[in-house]
Amino acid sequence: MSKGTLFDKVWDLHTVGTLPSGQTQLFIGLHLIHEVTSPQAFAMLRERGLKVMFPERTVATVDHIVPTTNQARPFVDSLAEEMMQALEQNCKDNGIRFYNIGSGNQGIVHVIAPEQGLTQPGMTIACGDSHTSTHGAFGAIAFGIGTSQVRDVLASQTLALSKLKVRKVEVNGTLPTGVYAKDVILHIIRKLGVTGGVGFAYEYAGTTFEQMSMEERMTVCNMAIEGGARCGYINPDAVTFEYLKGRDFAPKGAEWDQAVAWWQSIRSDADAEYDDVVVFDAAEIPPTVTWGITPGQGIAVDQQVPTPEELPEKERSIAEEAYRYMDLQPGKPIKGTKVDVCFIGSCTNGRISDLREAAKIAQGRQVAAGIKAFVVPGSERVKQEAEAEGLHEIFKAAGFEWREPGCSMCLAMNPDKLEGRQISASSSNRNFKGRQGSASGRTLLMSPAMVAAAAIAGEVTDVRELL
Repeated sequence: MSKGTLFDKVWDLHTVGTLPSGQTQLFIGLHLIHEVTSPQAFAMLRERGLKVMFPERTVATVDHIVPTTNQARPFVDSLAEEMMQALEQNCKDNGIRFYNIGSGNQGIVHVIAPEQGLTQPGMTIACGDSHTSTHGAFGAIAFGIGTSQVRDVLASQTLALSKLKVRKVEVNGTLPTGVYAKDVILHIIRKLGVTGGVGFAYEYAGTTFEQMSMEERMTVCNMAIEGGARCGYINPDAVTFEYLKGRDFAPKGAEWDQAVAWWQSIRSDADAEYDDVVVFDAAEIPPTVTWGITPGQGIAVDQQVPTPEELPEKERSIAEEAYRYMDLQPGKPIKGTKVDVCFIGSCTNGRISDLREAAKIAQGRQVAAGIKAFVVPGSERVKQEAEAEGLHEIFKAAGFEWREPGCSMCLAMNPDKLEGRQISASSSNRNFKGRQGSASGRTLLMSPAMVAAAAIAGEVTDVRELL
């Protein structure tokens, strides 16, 4: 088993005890909730006559079902309105901090917690959302959990978990022009597989991650779950500390210096032992596009859709399913594939740096005729910052729609949905069947800059040609 890693240190520091099942009872320092997975959990507490144990350690926002056009209440969707009202009432009844629409702090849960400094190194974090691994970018151990586990954390501030093995995923070198953090994580998942990380925590290490901004690191950790890992993290460093300094909930004054000293102490030791180590060369990572129905079915933008013969035997059946569903021909280039909808946003790529990179591509150009292209900021703060920089004007001048913050078409639990067999170029995290709101809709995952390039060309294109 691993020894001396950040994961081991944080796990041990938060261990309450060992349960009869052999699992660890792990204390959760920060619990993030939203409107989708919390109503049933609160109902379970009421049935048992229980209260939220540490309401000050719980923070709520709304994101999944929020419309990104008309946000007037009550929402047109009665179920969405019902979920909103339930969260509002549950937070009021239990004294939980709640960032509602118009508060200036609302947004996607995995965007607002980092930007406010709620997410800090050495923490354990849980949220009823798969992509909670995002927070590992700060050197936190963050888990996506189910509704019954949301109940457990509300009631006890602990989770029953089996300790994970630790795999070091090392990437070294400088990324080529036109290659972004999204390409890095899609490449890793492509090589290690969507189940390769099962039973592991991934420690992302190496000079490539050291050179990344915090927002780029969040993109990588966000999709650790798509590679099967329960969580992914990056050791905190000067980049982490610079990002956190001065944020709302970051330590201040003498407490700041104490915090930084402690954060440095929890980094993985130089002689830490890992259960597995894999190494990649940044120079070999291309702009990447998914062609299939899992995030692991990705290729370089200048490659062809793989033929069954090119794939390992264990991957051929899912590939055959993907060919049929996506209606893409094996051996044909992915570049030039026509798209209908181009979506920039999500907890993976809805931050200010993502919008800046996409705006560079959009500036002075026009969205192709017949293409629906829209940009959804990850939070109210991101929207405000983007508008202060004039990014919204660049997008609108190019023919993109500029929307209000929310999860939007990442999972389409709101009015933003694909229709019929439409094909989407998306900066989100999942390309599963029906993921973006249509049972037959198709999704191609790529970086925000690549999505902007696809919107301009009306088809999958190599962003390097527009840079």
